[in-house]
Amino acid sequence: MKFSRGLAALIFLLFIQNILLADEYLYKDEVLRNPRFTNQINQLGSELYDKTGISLRLVVIKQFKGYKNILSYEKHLAKNFKTPTVMLTFSELDKQVDIYANDPSLYKYFDREQVLSPAASFLQAFFIAVTASSSFDNFKAHLTNYGGTILPLLGVRSKKGQSLSKYSAALYNGYDDIAEQIADSKGVVLPDAAGDTNQKTILFLKLLFYGFVIYAIYLYLKRYIYRRRHKDEF
Repeated sequence: MKFSRGLAALIFLLFIQNILLADEYLYKDEVLRNPRFTNQINQLGSELYDKTGISLRLVVIKQFKGYKNILSYEKHLAKNFKTPTVMLTFSELDKQVDIYANDPSLYKYFDREQVLSPAASFLQAFFIAVTASSSFDNFKAHLTNYGGTILPLLGVRSKKGQSLSKYSAALYNGYDDIAEQIADSKGVVLPDAAGDTNQKTILFLKLLFYGFVIYAIYLYLKRYIYRRRHKDEF
């Protein structure tokens, strides 16, 4: 009986340890809870750490309630990490994404602004620059800020019940982008990185946006021609 209890306790401890190790790089997940996604993140994060000594942790929360902003939340969380750590944080209800490094020197290994850009392509950046700029300097800043791998995907309208799939795709895309940039800066290769798959996702976003722009131009020209032909009616 004592042996059985001891064995059960050992199994339980090993089980808990495996859970803790499994969530090492997907540090928090209050939204997705997808075992396959968790495994993909942890596998890529483990490989990156083994080859570079940098921990890339994904934090997915419902809301950073109780904190002034997402940066305050990240700084509080960073106190738990002893190794050089980069955090990709997503707050669902706050609709915010951020990247924070517990050592400022880590930012030299990846392009934070590019990863978090709302535009996936130059054409999207131009569209944003034209519609959202308040000054010429602001226009130039928008125009050179593209190549985003998270926000363009999050901005795609999803069907009812498919939000979690969109979150997973966007966050993995961004996580992989950061991981590959860090690895490239360190001169190493990550076999488990998405690589071409990531580029195909960005290409899909570009085609989707271009299609939207072309369709909008078509509707505008169609309405313009109609008004010209029926100007007496207006």
